[in-house]
Amino acid sequence: MSNSRNATLELARSPVTLEDFDRMKQSVLFGDDDVRALRASHAVLEGQVEAILDVWYGFVGSQPHLLASFTSKVDGKPIEAYLGGVRRRFGQWILDTARATYDQAWLDYQHEIGLRHHRTKKNRTDGVQGTDIVPFRDLFALVFPITFTLRPFLAKGGADAVAVEAMYNAWLKSCLLQVTLWSHPYVQPGDF
Repeated sequence: MSNSRNATLELARSPVTLEDFDRMKQSVLFGDDDVRALRASHAVLEGQVEAILDVWYGFVGSQPHLLASFTSKVDGKPIEAYLGGVRRRFGQWILDTARATYDQAWLDYQHEIGLRHHRTKKNRTDGVQGTDIVPFRDLFALVFPITFTLRPFLAKGGADAVAVEAMYNAWLKSCLLQVTLWSHPYVQPGDF
């Protein structure tokens, strides 16, 4: 989430420090070129957010085990208001990822996203009675369909193949970093 939006939320400080995150970036070979490529992707993706979300939601909706994370504990049916709230935040996540602002406020919000996937805070933001947790096994597995299906949208900006590949690789690395941060609540204390 952007810093201006974070200012209105009361977020817990991420247990992952900026120094830890710098080491994570080194592990995934994420550097200044990736930051530039992500920022270049912002102008390309900004007008395509809804179309991207249509593709992503179509995929999740076609997979019963993925859609289950958005269903009611009472009747097992998808909770439309919940799906809508998540969609708005997912759209903002696209833009925030493309802004590539890796400061403390961003790091704190990544921790919040992880908590919202975990039973710690899932359902609270939208005030719903959905399933208790997004299964951990689905977090990392979704990196591929999210990034792979983004490539055609990146290509629509008119950049040459080398620039599109750079944006795609930056998105892949950023998603791996973010999902790793989101996994913190799932990991036993001391093991992250």
